[in-house]
Amino acid sequence: MTGLSALSVFSLSRLRLPYASVLVLASLVALLSLAPLGFIGWITYDVGWETVKELVFRPRVGDLLVNTFLLEALSIPLSILIAVSLAWLTERTDIPFARLWAWLAVAPLAVPAFVHSYAWVSLVPGMHGLTSGVFVSVLAYYPFLYLPVAAALRRLDPAIEDAAASLGLGPWAVFFRAVLPQLRLAICGGSLLIGLHLLSEYGLYVMIRFDTFATAIVDQFQSAYNSPAANMLGGVLVACCLLLLGLEILLRGNERYARVGSGAARPADRRRLGFFTLPALLLPILLAALTLGVPFVTLARWLYLGGAAIWQADMLGSSFLQTIILALAGGILATIAAAPMAWLSVRAPGRFQRILEACHYYVGSLPGVVVALALVTVTVRLFLPLYQTFATLLIAYVMLFLPRAMVGLRASIAQAPVELERAAMALGRTPAQAVRQVTMRLAAPGAAASIALTALGITNELTATLMLSPNGVETLATRFWSLTSEIDYVSAAPYATLMVVLSLPLTLLLHAHSKRTAGQ
Repeated sequence: MTGLSALSVFSLSRLRLPYASVLVLASLVALLSLAPLGFIGWITYDVGWETVKELVFRPRVGDLLVNTFLLEALSIPLSILIAVSLAWLTERTDIPFARLWAWLAVAPLAVPAFVHSYAWVSLVPGMHGLTSGVFVSVLAYYPFLYLPVAAALRRLDPAIEDAAASLGLGPWAVFFRAVLPQLRLAICGGSLLIGLHLLSEYGLYVMIRFDTFATAIVDQFQSAYNSPAANMLGGVLVACCLLLLGLEILLRGNERYARVGSGAARPADRRRLGFFTLPALLLPILLAALTLGVPFVTLARWLYLGGAAIWQADMLGSSFLQTIILALAGGILATIAAAPMAWLSVRAPGRFQRILEACHYYVGSLPGVVVALALVTVTVRLFLPLYQTFATLLIAYVMLFLPRAMVGLRASIAQAPVELERAAMALGRTPAQAVRQVTMRLAAPGAAASIALTALGITNELTATLMLSPNGVETLATRFWSLTSEIDYVSAAPYATLMVVLSLPLTLLLHAHSKRTAGQ
């Protein structure tokens, strides 16, 4: 017992060494993330308190707050219900073609949210307002919850359920009392990701004519470039994000989800659906039809109407190549930037670390136009050579998609036991080597998923790319949006199709990652 205590003290003392350097790195990333908030603060100070009160405390802002609250309050619970139900069916029951339904549940991530929206508006021109916004939002974003929940279900030790059943609990009681609490980290992370997307989404809600803070901010900037009103709306949006972050932290708690050892040697038994097989099949079939069938039919109609003339190889090829380069570079950089904070949030949680974590997350709720204008101001005033360069555009991508990178890394690091780091240091590894060779190797599938998830977002990113791209740079998303803005929906179809084609391999990577984390 004395030897173990000495080893623990020795390991803890050495663990402080990487902690300090990691804390510095995480603080630098957090400082970069604060640039948009500093921009809004500077504008607030510049216009004066009287103007701030006039712009913030007005009926228009109240209406936007109500819209935002209703959108979040309706979309997130519905997404949780659908994602958890579908994950349970595909991972823990004998539903036919489970692997096919599991892949189809992830595939909607390959379709940009604004393509989802336009497909439904094309099918039902009268779609608009809150109900339509919630409907399309759930279809577009529920896979962000399905992925972590399905992966968590694969990793759960079936002995937990066996023990609960041996105590006399029925199947429903076992699920709600033994399984669902173990999914809390995955549900909280996925819900936070969806909530941030709902706050920052622009194209989806413009097409269905539902006003949110994002659409109002862009409208303000288009009518009066760099207007104080838009910046004040951005400040309210930041407050909404911080509130969402605080709620997620409270619900997440401090429980530990890792265990030493490989866990159960057998997979969980799949429950027989029996009579309920056909009713259960309705859920994945209906979701596949709504999330994939409608967009693909719409795109097929566009392509058929346009014929071969709309496939302009030179412009399509240039946009396709530029999108690939930006997506991969931005995904890798965002994941590297998120790694220090992800490690700290798991290994050394504390009040200051949670403040740093909030800095990493809040920027993901801002519309790309706010982040872009903040970077324009900083580069023009302080770093003029960086204005409208690839470096500035990649910095914007890192800031916008840090939450995506954080969620995947944090969950993977949380399931890599700290005892393995300490054992590696006791065997002669330096703290940095222990983290790199043990923890980060175990978290590598999560890092790959973070890169893929971030690259997906960059592929479909719109507003920041429009404002920060160097002259002559056009991605698939910006070309699609410019053509649809000109009501040239037929010419826009190839760009939407290539966005889907480019995103599909990334969704396959995400699906493969979730399989690897379960050791399958």
